[in-house]
Amino acid sequence: MKRIQCWILVAVLSACGSKIYASDAVKVSRQCEESEFIPKAPDYNDSTMWITEDGDSTGMGADVFYVVSTWEVDWKTEDGRISHYADVWNPKHRERMGAREIKRVAAYMSPGNRFYAPYYRHTTIETFLTQNEDTIYHRTRLSMADVCAAFDHFQAQRDKTRPLIIAGFSQGGLAVVELLKHIDDETYSQLAAAYVLGYKVTPEDTLQTDHIKAAQGETDTGVTICYNTVKDVKYVQPVIAATCMGINPVNWRTDATPAILHDTITVTLSPAYHVLVVSGYSGSEYPPYKGFLNVGDIHSCEPWLYSECLAKNIAVRAREWRRSCKCNCECILENTLKRQTE
Repeated sequence: MKRIQCWILVAVLSACGSKIYASDAVKVSRQCEESEFIPKAPDYNDSTMWITEDGDSTGMGADVFYVVSTWEVDWKTEDGRISHYADVWNPKHRERMGAREIKRVAAYMSPGNRFYAPYYRHTTIETFLTQNEDTIYHRTRLSMADVCAAFDHFQAQRDKTRPLIIAGFSQGGLAVVELLKHIDDETYSQLAAAYVLGYKVTPEDTLQTDHIKAAQGETDTGVTICYNTVKDVKYVQPVIAATCMGINPVNWRTDATPAILHDTITVTLSPAYHVLVVSGYSGSEYPPYKGFLNVGDIHSCEPWLYSECLAKNIAVRAREWRRSCKCNCECILENTLKRQTE
């Protein structure tokens, strides 16, 4: 709020047209910037910046790049400057990202695969609590730049004959969408699937790249899987879940065919809202957060409730990518030989 007030003051001073007021506007702008603390950028050559797991004993799995969600609130430095970002060099911040989420996700995504998750200067929860799309967009640009830098480092090192999986939860889901815009066509050709867990894909996102294609079933590759869970469509949180695509991760249907999960939970996709409506599950283990999350939506369940479905599907799509890639290579070789004999 302080920064918004500062920028309003800047705009008022600038609009007065006086050289004195214009000078004052610059001073106010600088004071606003100086009142905030931007943590030191991560160095992705440093192993401290990563959690990795190699669970691929056969060499036939996928490379999974996972982006963690939001674990920090606004905080202040010793000299009183506020920060809207996690500090990747702060062991406590890394511990929250790692122990509470990354390692738990790795427990089901790494078996059979190679798993990589970077720490990054994720934007604090207060930014999302504003429910202001402009504020969210502008503050998350630094966070998304970190994720893109981490991905570029990862991509430069990995074996590109292996299928690529990109996944993320909540703010990490936003990062997946941004990565799909960031990657080039060659990298996209290596993509088995992208998983946007608990975040939205907007029509504007799909217009900015050809790399976002909604999954239509269980086995298609190069696609984006997106879902958000609610108890009723009236609880859709617009800044998080107002999405233009969705799929049911239990039965991999894009229509309203219900699926049964863990014997007692019914999961049904709403084709109109592209969200999952669940019954037989209260989500009571996830208490409401500041009247914003888990208040009819069950945002906090996304990486956990469907974990078995996700683990199986990563294997299915990775296997299908390898099969498709082999067929394509064989066709290219056949066509090349044919041309040589003509």
